[in-house]
Amino acid sequence: MADLRNNFVGIKSPNPFWLASAPPTDKAYNVERAFKAGWGGVVWKTLGEEGPPVVNVNGPRYGAIWGADRRLLGLNNIELITDRDLYVNLREMKQVKMNWPDRALIASIMVPCEEQAWKAILPLVEETGADGIELNFGCPHGMSERGMGSAVGQVPEYIEMVVRWCKQYTRMPVITKLTPNITDVRKPARAAKAGGTDAVSLINTINSITSVNLDTFSPEPSIDGRGSHGGYCGPAVKPIALNMVAEIARDPETYGLPISGIGGITTWRDAAEFLALGAGNVQVCTAAMTYGFKIVQEMISGLSDWMDAKGHRTLDDICGRAVPNVTDWQYLNLNYVSKARIDQDACIKCGRCHIACEDTSHQAITQFVNGVRHFEVIDEECVGCNLCVNVCPVENCITMEPLAAGTLDKRTGKPVDPNYANWTTHPNNPMARQAAE
Repeated sequence: MADLRNNFVGIKSPNPFWLASAPPTDKAYNVERAFKAGWGGVVWKTLGEEGPPVVNVNGPRYGAIWGADRRLLGLNNIELITDRDLYVNLREMKQVKMNWPDRALIASIMVPCEEQAWKAILPLVEETGADGIELNFGCPHGMSERGMGSAVGQVPEYIEMVVRWCKQYTRMPVITKLTPNITDVRKPARAAKAGGTDAVSLINTINSITSVNLDTFSPEPSIDGRGSHGGYCGPAVKPIALNMVAEIARDPETYGLPISGIGGITTWRDAAEFLALGAGNVQVCTAAMTYGFKIVQEMISGLSDWMDAKGHRTLDDICGRAVPNVTDWQYLNLNYVSKARIDQDACIKCGRCHIACEDTSHQAITQFVNGVRHFEVIDEECVGCNLCVNVCPVENCITMEPLAAGTLDKRTGKPVDPNYANWTTHPNNPMARQAAE
């Protein structure tokens, strides 16, 4: 059996699945239910400074994007940090940690960018027995207008400064949560490392407006006829999150910095991809809000079964395994050639591959052969772009086949790519062109 036990910067949990700081972790009732369902840890919903509580809207807080089958692809939320009293949260955190000593409990914190504010709240959090803190430098709405959240996360100098304060005033491990609303995520990650952070977590939500009501002309969600930008999350943001995690994992200046991966994780496969790209564990929110806390059981069993099937005994066997295979475009092998192949037995003759290729690509798929509706790849015209694979509604009906130099087109008898064997010197090869110049 695969061992899913996780040790992230010294914070131990029975599995790598944590709930991210969000509505599902706002109170003891939710967190207790989550731990009973099997979650390995939680990041408690972001705490603010002592004083009057934050006031959230009393109305719609979420906008949504759905697929054609009504499957939720993305959520936009305009909810702020916890609107519950700081001391109520602290008491509940302490009790939950006592009840569940084997689970990870992290306190997310957001206070003004002033040393005294951080110095004041850290001992209070430490007294709960929390395993660590997460600095919320990511929220793009509401709090950022007040000089917190992504307003800090977009300024590397501020990140480094606050991280240094936290490392000075607490014994707890510090995880710095980064915003994706920035041009180059490596810069804030480098700043966090320079400040002494123990780890980074990413991504937080992406600035967004998901839709506009065309009757009232108000962005959704609408509050009394007006809307605001919010934070976008869910399966739709996963590709952005994977790229940003990989950028930090392969950056020489942050190489080895522990990463907690966040963004659109819905299945065990999603989690495995984050781990392979350098994450030490993962945090989940939208999937739990969509399907309930018990979704973690499928994630745990799926990851365990896959690891058993592949012979991976511990999480260390897969963490970071894909990072060496992420490279910049100019280092890709331009001598590599693959062509599409259509399984005629599986083909349902819908023609989507043909029309996509004919209208928008390379006219490399036939529609008729000898007057009969028949779809077949013309190797001589196919550039291996795999658009046909992605638009085909039948899984594995169209696949990509790597070809060796000199392979002949079975229809024409001509070489698939007459310049293939000499591609390293072909004028269309940008590397060869640069060398010639």
